[in-house]
Amino acid sequence: MLALKAVRAAFSMYSRIPAGRAEFDEKSFKYALCAFPLIGAAIGMAELAWAFLCRALGFDTVLYAAAAAAIPAAISGGIHMDGYLDTTDALNSFGDTKKRLEILKDPNSGAFAVIGGVIYFMIYFALFTEIKAAEQLEAVCCGYVLSRALSAAGAVCFKSARPSGMLGGVSGASKKRAVIVSACAFIAVFGAAAVTASPVCGICTLAAAALAFAHYRLKAYKEFGGVTGDLAGWFLQRCELAVLAAAVISWRIVCIL
Repeated sequence: MLALKAVRAAFSMYSRIPAGRAEFDEKSFKYALCAFPLIGAAIGMAELAWAFLCRALGFDTVLYAAAAAAIPAAISGGIHMDGYLDTTDALNSFGDTKKRLEILKDPNSGAFAVIGGVIYFMIYFALFTEIKAAEQLEAVCCGYVLSRALSAAGAVCFKSARPSGMLGGVSGASKKRAVIVSACAFIAVFGAAAVTASPVCGICTLAAAALAFAHYRLKAYKEFGGVTGDLAGWFLQRCELAVLAAAVISWRIVCIL
């Protein structure tokens, strides 16, 4: 029962997928991060289903790539993209740590956020047009789980820039060990699945996710003094982009060789 409540809480907070009326009691809330990667699994299944439909109906590459690029944001409700845009604004302000944190709380979007968002989706769309094999896509789909597992681990392991913020409250309520164990389990299972689908793509996507995670910690500590909910979204979006790029580039190299 507790596991079901945690899953419902995770889907209610971090996605647009109907999960019933989740009961946000103390226990279900503290374990929601444990189930967070399951949303990535749902996104991965949606991506695979869309690719199958496009092949069956003979849809063109452009239509496939456009919808494929939109699926993650459609399912998540854009919650992580919001963090990406806010963080892009903050990083380009060239202010001190206090000013950057204030920008993260500003509900208005600046020019850098708009520019960053447009560039992000242009690259994301372009990369999806280069997905030519099922093995590539399977590795990318595993990446949606890996990004959320790493994000959950970072929420409880990294220092919070604002203990009173959204991420501070989640990490404080979560059982650190349970979140870390569940995150490691998801990483092990879906990392192995990515490598099984395509050894080269799988290894490269795992490396890309690891590098994105390391850069996330470095940038968060240096520029903000710790992590926040917006920074977690910024990392997740960058991690998914890095995984997709790694799958495309590594597959191209294999084809050339």
